[in-house]
Amino acid sequence: MKLSQFKFKLPEEKIALHPAKYRDESRLMVVHKSTGEIEHKMFKDILNYFDDGDVFIFNDTKVFPARLYGNKEKTGARIEVFLLRELNEEFRLWDVLVDPARKIRIGNKLYFGEDDSMVAEVIDNTTSRGRTLRFLYDGPHDEFKKALYELGEPPLPSFINRPVEEEDAERFQTIFAKNEGAVTAPTAGLHFSRELMKRMEIKGIDFAYITMHAGLGNFRDIDVEDLTKHKMDSEQMFVEAEACRTVNAAKDLGKNICAVGTTVMRTIETAVGTDGHLKEFEGWTNKFIFPPYEFSVANRMVTNFHLPLSTLLMLVCAYGGYELIMNAYQVALKEDYRFGTYGDAMLILDK
Repeated sequence: MKLSQFKFKLPEEKIALHPAKYRDESRLMVVHKSTGEIEHKMFKDILNYFDDGDVFIFNDTKVFPARLYGNKEKTGARIEVFLLRELNEEFRLWDVLVDPARKIRIGNKLYFGEDDSMVAEVIDNTTSRGRTLRFLYDGPHDEFKKALYELGEPPLPSFINRPVEEEDAERFQTIFAKNEGAVTAPTAGLHFSRELMKRMEIKGIDFAYITMHAGLGNFRDIDVEDLTKHKMDSEQMFVEAEACRTVNAAKDLGKNICAVGTTVMRTIETAVGTDGHLKEFEGWTNKFIFPPYEFSVANRMVTNFHLPLSTLLMLVCAYGGYELIMNAYQVALKEDYRFGTYGDAMLILDK
């Protein structure tokens, strides 16, 4: 498949700038792979498509407030710093992106907070935009982390073109977020409310949790037409024994396994054995899924409506079938579905 095959016209007004008032009241398009039928529902209606013993696999990664604004020493120039990951706890070293990058050199100091309470020094240039910062902070690590995060804000994707608001602290996070490390939310999970998950439990539906710390690579532009030449950024993932037991037992009984989002799908396809069973895994993956691809674990998938030319759209097309999904996207545009992180959802049924 070629990059250009995933291009479609997405008017700016179709990108959701705010979440639905209630998590489970976004719209839900239900796509039946076997017949091509498309239904229009509310997200909480997802319950009607699952039964006792079916399993939903969720990504329990937790987004941290990764976007900070500081000032450069002497000039006072405003600098955006995007925290990617902590490299060394003892020395307070962080891998970051800076913007504008051309203004930042090794040895520069950056000041954060109204009273310049947090200071960082640039100690390495790793890429054109990437830097390693050493935060100059003497207190205990947990105190440092708390102070750092208080300076940050939820790292909304750039296509949500508005200032960060109070609601984002809660809504750019799933209700089951537990393991900190993501710089973007696993968006399909944002639709699940406590009430909906309680009703799922009452119906006998089981939950399995994996962790994939979603990174900025999900939004990186692809600059090659030949998709086999694109390299995904590596993301850290964890699949523990309990999740494997839950998923494999249900699979052996012929129950439905539903992957909630592209991060879950990439994780379980990385951690699957040759027998189609989920295996324990701790490490990194740069798995890039695009059509054609043979899936092994999940026979159902929940996902959002993604932007043109994105790796997320490519994975969904690999799962649902290229023509069916691209047609469903045209239907979504015509029916005023909302796209992007805060947009509406799609449920793809394999059976």
